[in-house]
Amino acid sequence: MKRTTACAALIALVAGITSLSTPSRAETGEVAVVFTKGGFIVGVGGGEGVLVYRGKRYPFTVSGMSVGFTIGASTTKFVGRALNLRGPQSIEGSYAAGGAGGAVAAGAGAVQLQNGNGVILQLSGPRVGAEVSAAVGGVTIRLK
Repeated sequence: MKRTTACAALIALVAGITSLSTPSRAETGEVAVVFTKGGFIVGVGGGEGVLVYRGKRYPFTVSGMSVGFTIGASTTKFVGRALNLRGPQSIEGSYAAGGAGGAVAAGAGAVQLQNGNGVILQLSGPRVGAEVSAAVGGVTIRLK
């Protein structure tokens, strides 16, 4: 009886250690996006990007709109990371200010966005053009 109990305890211990050493299913990918935006009062934009995940490239489209004070046009070339990925499809969705997602400006040409899947995009890059904006809006990403 004691031997059976000891074997069961050893199996439970090994299973517990294995589950602790298993890496999280959420992963990080690299992202590059070119986004062009312009407008007067209502800003509309779009662009393309690529997610590099586990060594493979996944092209996607980006579309967006903002409502508020927007004047001018700009193009931004963002690069950064996609956090909390659970596969390439989890990057898809709406990244919006408020609600389930959010957008926080981190300075000129830098942004952090989150979608409903929990994916966080941390992006930065130079902005070319002249645009003044104090608008609320968001973007939608779709894999091609």
